[in-house]
Amino acid sequence: MPPLTENTPRDHQIGEKEDYPVAAAVRVFEGAAVGENAAGYSRPLVALDKFQGFAEEEADNTSGLAGAINVRVKTKGRIVLAVATSAITSNDRPAVYASDDGTFTLVSTANTKIGYVSRWISGTNCVVEYDARGV
Repeated sequence: MPPLTENTPRDHQIGEKEDYPVAAAVRVFEGAAVGENAAGYSRPLVALDKFQGFAEEEADNTSGLAGAINVRVKTKGRIVLAVATSAITSNDRPAVYASDDGTFTLVSTANTKIGYVSRWISGTNCVVEYDARGV
């Protein structure tokens, strides 16, 4: 392309958010961990799905075909989660896994890696650092 000779507005994408097409007949709730199914569509995360991030808002495609709507996902950040089996030793940055869209653990077996404990708060509450593109 030749050098610009006039103002050229660009369509910028938000760096840590993405819109993904939703699988048929599913509902993704706000705050859900989102996974990618074998066909490449988003859904509430199921163990061993590819992690895409956390839903910023509800995406109800219960009556739609695959890809009829998108879900807005935050792909990178820090989030407070209840992480089973976490304790003060979680300040050592152990990996965090999800077995579904709302269940988080330090147990890797048959689960999806979503990030690392950034800071233990109390009980099972932790700040989890996640980057869907990096796990």
